[in-house]
Amino acid sequence: MSAVAHLLRRAAAARACRTLVAFAASRRLLRTSPPSGAFAKELFLGKIEKKEVFPFPEVSQDELNEINQFVGPVEKFFTEEVDSQRIDREEKIPDETLEKLKSLGLFGMQVPEEYGGLGLSNTLYARMGEIVGLDGSIAVTLAAHQAIGLKGIILAGSKEQKAKYLPRLASGEHIAAFCLTEPSSGSDVASIKTRATLSEDKKYYILNGSKVWITNGGLANIFTVFAKTQVVDSESSVKDKITAFIVERDFGGVTNGKPEDKLGIRGSNTCEVHFENTRVPVENVLGEVGGGFKVAMNILNSGRFSMGSVVAGMLKKLIEMTAEYACTRKQFNKNLSEFGLIQEKFALMAQKAYVMESMAYLTAGMLDRPGFPDCSIEAAMVKVFSSECAWQCVSEALQILGGSGYMRDYPYERMLRDTRILLIFEGTNEILRMYIALTGLQHAGRILTARINELKRGNVSTVIETISQKLRDSVGRTVNMGLTGKLGAVHPSVTDSASKLEENVYYFGRTVETLLLRFGKVPGPLPGLGRAGPLRLGSQGDGLSEVSTFGTRPRKKSWSPWRHGVGLAVPGATWVGAFQAERGSLEPKSRAVAAPGDMKHSKHQPVSQFPGTWSYLDPCPNRNRRENRASSEPASPNPKGEAVLGMN
Repeated sequence: MSAVAHLLRRAAAARACRTLVAFAASRRLLRTSPPSGAFAKELFLGKIEKKEVFPFPEVSQDELNEINQFVGPVEKFFTEEVDSQRIDREEKIPDETLEKLKSLGLFGMQVPEEYGGLGLSNTLYARMGEIVGLDGSIAVTLAAHQAIGLKGIILAGSKEQKAKYLPRLASGEHIAAFCLTEPSSGSDVASIKTRATLSEDKKYYILNGSKVWITNGGLANIFTVFAKTQVVDSESSVKDKITAFIVERDFGGVTNGKPEDKLGIRGSNTCEVHFENTRVPVENVLGEVGGGFKVAMNILNSGRFSMGSVVAGMLKKLIEMTAEYACTRKQFNKNLSEFGLIQEKFALMAQKAYVMESMAYLTAGMLDRPGFPDCSIEAAMVKVFSSECAWQCVSEALQILGGSGYMRDYPYERMLRDTRILLIFEGTNEILRMYIALTGLQHAGRILTARINELKRGNVSTVIETISQKLRDSVGRTVNMGLTGKLGAVHPSVTDSASKLEENVYYFGRTVETLLLRFGKVPGPLPGLGRAGPLRLGSQGDGLSEVSTFGTRPRKKSWSPWRHGVGLAVPGATWVGAFQAERGSLEPKSRAVAAPGDMKHSKHQPVSQFPGTWSYLDPCPNRNRRENRASSEPASPNPKGEAVLGMN
């Protein structure tokens, strides 16, 4: 009998454990699992991390019921009570509107429930963003408060800091601002001039400096401020490093300028903030002393994804208004909606809204999964795509209305002004494009370092393996990453698109690897060969994407590029290959693997046009045209000895 009771107790304990696990998963609490994969970074390796995107993240029924409790009242408020035209005209959000936003809990959407917030997951936060995005000024005010203003306290704050500041920030009693940009530093964060000096009694930091274009700067009580501090490193040398601080206006010495007269989002408060001998207690350091740069990047990276849902919500409303106009406006005895060019504009807007919404919710779902997901590239992609599509779609909608869209009586000109800032703040799109590319290349470089080093050292087995892979690519490799087929992750109706995606991802990875091989550090002269020259990229205008240089003067006169084929051109590596060719020979055996690209081959070289083809590249293009017939591009006088390769 005791054995049966023991089994029953164990079964009950197991059920209780499963219930707790399910509850914790549904609430999406603080993550303690190992780091999860990075979808976008793996693309740079030519891989698709299926588990990150299939199946598409979905909310549970409990979460859906939870969000519906908030969506209804908030949507009704924005539809019936928010006067966006008045906010734009008066350049201020009315006090009664701010109070209503506070009562709806919108100032604490992502603040944990234990500190008085709603504790919404990233997915639910994105859903609320669709509604908040109906007014640009309100959306920016709320985002500046919680997506960046108080986010640092959630991400890097101590328990004491969270308990002290988050409750009043969640209720809206206090408003937060993020102070990073300065007159002399925008995208270049490391060049900030604001300085914090430790007091003699080591109890305070004395903060001095100015910040510009600070959203909520004139409203905020709490500021996340970044300043240079002196830090002693492991070698006992003193260096300037950025440190993050939580600064209260009541500390003294905090002033702000008048609100800026802006093109758009005119109802949001944007101004300069000055700190003059502001005494900040040492316990208000956010994170570690000298760790402010990392704090700033984590804050910005974590908040960018929400722009997708905010813009998607705005575009849905825009499409609705524009469609109503197009269905009633007649020209040439036909509704505007019946004209093909107008239908094309609606198709474009609907497509962009669908894609940016999908990107935002996919990224939010990744962030909500257990572990410490690295979604910095995904968030940057969402921001760049959403901001540019918003600008494009609002312009198209205004075009449909024609002259009416240009008038202030309609909301289109205001929406056009409001969306322009999206391409600038939270990281300009130009900087984010570089960030996406460089971060992805850096990730791939870390993975491929060992292989690249072996190639540069001339490891024969590694080189032969690489050549074999390139040759398989040249004849049309079949790429299968598991998206299609009986066990595929996608629906059969999109098989063709999935196959193209697999192929493009694979060759993208091959291109990344090639760039890392070609543009790494070039070692000194190699035995028997002239020194390999530097590598550079050609401009799109001349039809070239890659230009490679090779030394053309061998150390031994007996060496002839026409007598020895080239197997693989790796900067600093031995030229490998045993292809024999007589001078001027155009036989297929004279071709050797040299460089990638969708080549424009001469009639003498009928090599496959399949993307990723590797073809012979003449190492001595200085010769005259008759002797250079075997190269893949027509040669021209080239005193530097550059071997030119075209790649689309």
